[in-house]
Amino acid sequence: MHVTRRGLLIGAAAGGGLLLAWSFQPRRFTNPLLPGENELGVGAWLKIARDGVVTVAVPQLEMGQGVTTLLPQVVAVELGADWRQVAVQPAPVSGAYANLPLAARWSPLWQPAIPALADEPDDWLLRRWAESKRFTMTADGTSLAAYEQPCREAAASARAMLAQTAAARWNVDWEGCQASAGFILHGDKRATFGELAEEAAQYDPPSPPPLRPAPAVDQPDRIAEGGEVFAFPRLDLPAKVDGSLLFAADVRLPDMVFAAVRQGPQGIAELAEFDKDAAKGQAGLRQVINGKRWLAAVADTWWAAERALEAMQPRFRIQEAPDSATIEELLDTAIRTEPGETIWKRGDGKDAIDKPDLALRYDFAPAVHGTIETASATARLTDDKLELWIATQAPEAVRKAAADTLGMSERQVVLYPVPAGGSFDRRLEHDHAIQAALIARETGRPVSLIWSRQQEQLALRPRTPAAALLTAKLAPQGNILAWRSRWAMPATAREFGQRLFEGRTSWAAINKVDGVADPLAVEGALPPYGIPNAEVSHVPVRIPLATGRLRGNAHALTAFATECFFDEIAHRNDREPLSFRIEHLGHDLRLAQCLQRAARLAEWDGGNDASGQGLACHRMGHIENGGCIAVIATATRGEGGVRVEKLSAAVDIGRIVNLDIARQQIEGGLIFGLGVALGAATDYEGGIATSLRLADLALPRLADSPEIAIDFVASDAPAFDPGELGTVAVAPAVANALFSAAGIRLRRLPLLSATL
Repeated sequence: MHVTRRGLLIGAAAGGGLLLAWSFQPRRFTNPLLPGENELGVGAWLKIARDGVVTVAVPQLEMGQGVTTLLPQVVAVELGADWRQVAVQPAPVSGAYANLPLAARWSPLWQPAIPALADEPDDWLLRRWAESKRFTMTADGTSLAAYEQPCREAAASARAMLAQTAAARWNVDWEGCQASAGFILHGDKRATFGELAEEAAQYDPPSPPPLRPAPAVDQPDRIAEGGEVFAFPRLDLPAKVDGSLLFAADVRLPDMVFAAVRQGPQGIAELAEFDKDAAKGQAGLRQVINGKRWLAAVADTWWAAERALEAMQPRFRIQEAPDSATIEELLDTAIRTEPGETIWKRGDGKDAIDKPDLALRYDFAPAVHGTIETASATARLTDDKLELWIATQAPEAVRKAAADTLGMSERQVVLYPVPAGGSFDRRLEHDHAIQAALIARETGRPVSLIWSRQQEQLALRPRTPAAALLTAKLAPQGNILAWRSRWAMPATAREFGQRLFEGRTSWAAINKVDGVADPLAVEGALPPYGIPNAEVSHVPVRIPLATGRLRGNAHALTAFATECFFDEIAHRNDREPLSFRIEHLGHDLRLAQCLQRAARLAEWDGGNDASGQGLACHRMGHIENGGCIAVIATATRGEGGVRVEKLSAAVDIGRIVNLDIARQQIEGGLIFGLGVALGAATDYEGGIATSLRLADLALPRLADSPEIAIDFVASDAPAFDPGELGTVAVAPAVANALFSAAGIRLRRLPLLSATL
């Protein structure tokens, strides 16, 4: 096997290898990771070739979060492999890779009648459902929680069998053998993994597998080899730098054509008319395909297809077109008049608030993803098979949707996973896969479908708009006795679940969940503080706009309202914001420590007037095994508008697997959160988004990006994914900083939508 940078990233092999240790327990599916010639397969997770290359299966979408490095790193550390000989193979859809933690979190979406029967990863019903549905979705930062342990066990089993093989050759005790840098060692004897791989198939793995001790918490992603300490660089980085990493739009097949589309506005839209004759003179145009709700042009180049669509000027009939004024009126009426349904309650809840000492409202405009890569898919249809090259967080849902569209079985749909150029949960939707499959059927040729930026913005389902009313009852000294937050918004998570799990159209999903309360829609609204009486309620509102998921999801809304409201309580009672928070965190030492460390990092001055410093914190998950963050923003307001000069963050994500990737994810999350705080939103007029270009989103440019300082708390708590955490506390920190700098309270996101 010739090893190249691209070969290390792709790591594909075929035919004739030895299969080892698949049947650890009864399975209802075949091994998805078949070994190639001269390769040894160890379960569904790794293969070892004769030349020593270790190929690791990764069943999650690489969308910038580094999962194609994290899981191979877990295997490499446990196995004792040489990082330079570790390859990645995107895993096919299989029940072997069921994401049980995510299935548990989303149990209300796929099992709404009896979620309590399947809301823990070890529940029998949940496992059976997740494996039978091949539930391998990438979302909510669950990759490590779902796959770290299986990867470690497979690697430990392989290491033990390689050691048994070497021990038999050398006539020594196998437990005295060590694995390091791709070798099995015993005294002055050594043999490479490749030398031992084929013979190792003769040995049974120990049960349970002999796992190595966890790495030291102060060196999470480094292992010592002969006294040397080194890190694990990202495996996808070289290909991203030199441009050789293939995305869906990069795939080229023989006899391929290219397609562009025009689709209707938000609402119930149908293609009404278009001028087909106007495109006849377009060079390279091959075919025009009209779907019920979209029009496609197929040509020798994408640009020719796009020009043809411009000439044809398609028009759409639309019902229930969303309009921002109407949506805001619906939310306003609901938050003012409806009591809502209680989701969480502590103590007496709202009953402890006879007459609130403070009541404030917070509003949220629809927020959009701003992915660099627009929706893209390559499709090839033959007599008995549809092949799809597509970046998706929900691969089995894509296969099912495409199969249903073409009247095929899911077994006839082959999905080749490719990385996403950013997702932020946008690639949980798959309308473009259905379009690509239909266009491939109509043309009879392989087709590359790429949405223009305008079509991406027009068709995406934004993070839900919302209105929140927060009230509090205070003790004479200002401490909080009771807290209530009431949220008016659609049942957005349930709506998404209807599209994903039931295959419903956007408007059918909206109708299905009308009037149903949604705990996931208000996740994180119960404050982390030790307030004796607290309650969260949801007022489900039907709006004529399909809503979806976006990085941070509900936590990004609830953290903003909670931390801004808490800050206002502190200032109105002349309490210093940091110490006031810590007073209410006696039960949560991890979050309190993050606040203290962020204050040291930012040289917090107490949030005095005109300092320009603002503080916010948030927790995701449980105290014992969740993650928490504290952010201090330093902001100024000048002639050019708002400028955030520095973000200081202290982060506790438990045991850190790869420090560099964790830092990248927190930094990226902070910048993403800053973008959502100051822009990344849209209004709707007649169903059409008013922000149809990236330039319309006011995203941070390089020159706008603040200085970022991050302090990670060393911890042996369970690892928590940092991808969502960095996003959620930025907006309230910036809002609180702007109050400090200018004395103005902004209670609407994005902040610049409010009047300064």
